Amino acid sequence: MTAFPGSDDSAAAVRGTVLVCLTAVFAGAVIGFVGGAFRWCLQQAEALRVDIAEWAHRLPGPGWLIPIAAAAAAAMLAALIVRWEPLAAGSGIQHVEAVFRGIAEPPLLRLLVAKFVGGVLAIGSGLVLGREGPTVHMGAAVGAEAARRARLPDTDVRMMQSALGGAGLAVAFNAPLAGTLFTAEEVTRSFRLQTVLATLFASAAAVGCSRLILGNHAAFAVEPVAAPDLAWLPLFVVFGLLTGLLGAFYNRVVLWFLDHVAALPRVSTVTKAAVIGGIVGLALYVDPLTVGDGDTLTQMLIGGHSVVLPVVVGYLALRFVSGPLSYSAAVPGGLFAPLLAVGALWGVLFAGGFDAAWQGDVADLAVPMAVVGMAAFFGATVRAPLTGMTIVIEMTATTSVAVPMLAATAAAVLAAFLTGSPPIYDSLRDRLLTASAATGGDVPKGL
Repeated sequence: MTAFPGSDDSAAAVRGTVLVCLTAVFAGAVIGFVGGAFRWCLQQAEALRVDIAEWAHRLPGPGWLIPIAAAAAAAMLAALIVRWEPLAAGSGIQHVEAVFRGIAEPPLLRLLVAKFVGGVLAIGSGLVLGREGPTVHMGAAVGAEAARRARLPDTDVRMMQSALGGAGLAVAFNAPLAGTLFTAEEVTRSFRLQTVLATLFASAAAVGCSRLILGNHAAFAVEPVAAPDLAWLPLFVVFGLLTGLLGAFYNRVVLWFLDHVAALPRVSTVTKAAVIGGIVGLALYVDPLTVGDGDTLTQMLIGGHSVVLPVVVGYLALRFVSGPLSYSAAVPGGLFAPLLAVGALWGVLFAGGFDAAWQGDVADLAVPMAVVGMAAFFGATVRAPLTGMTIVIEMTATTSVAVPMLAATAAAVLAAFLTGSPPIYDSLRDRLLTASAATGGDVPKGL
């Protein structure tokens, strides 16, 4: 029935929308402070693990055992938290999507504690995981609880957890527009006005509050980047097509590790997490840039720091494997941030290889290609190109590469689609629902 202006139904709709927006602002402020504190803790954890690695190098004897033991212990504790709250395993974004579709129940507030503590332990240990998964899931838990407290109907509870999930992404990457696009493009796959309004209000409040903790600046410091000559546009398209193939392969590697680590007989999830943590601890001892979410490495690459190609190849190969391996540990942590580091490495490698083969000076393409690679690789794996491009533009405060970024990301998404490889979170959500059905409705670990 249509609500005409001035009717009781119209007035009720207005009151409902206002209540949703006010609830979104309050919940956004909560996840802003919580997410800001989460990022601050991860920054301190990164500094601590670098200090541990440097200290271990100075010790006589087998000092390398110290970072291995520390990372294994942290990962084991994170796995024990997942045993207490199974929903805390993995990214959580697939659960947010399932809740919006009405095929899973909204998260309870205790998930916030599990994701916060477990995420600090897992990501802080050096596992190659992203902060955005836990932050999105914590935002969803806050949003669902706020909606329940405001006595909103069940449909609005589901909508609010989706909107606050977007606000969580906005806090994780300091990217409010990307948070809104993430909700519309990836979670709800629609642009319903009330959902967009709720996400906008929540993201604005969340990022504003998080900046009180982390500072009012972009996530990455990037010098002004000159717009690449339009004559290079076909090169960016070729780069995008290759990136799409690489992204589709990466998704298969993630699923391969999930299948094979889960299939290990008679080994508990806690033991698996400890072993994977120990492997990461050894990599930490060798080179701290090989572990963690990759932000420091990405900053070096897009900040113009010179890295020789063999080292870029090594970092890319290690992170291409260590990210999926870390995700298979079934501890709190996401995929997005490591994807950005892999995309930046791939962009630098492509530009360097082309520079070596081309009979001209194209060294200036390295930074633009790295920035474009971040968005294109994200688009290829997640299949949310607008969100990926917006995340990168907001994180780097760089718009001069927008045209080649559009071309490369579109080509990457097309190539990944043509391979028949589904988006990574579609695959993870299907696994979640299949395993949940097989266990009588319980949410399984490791998904």
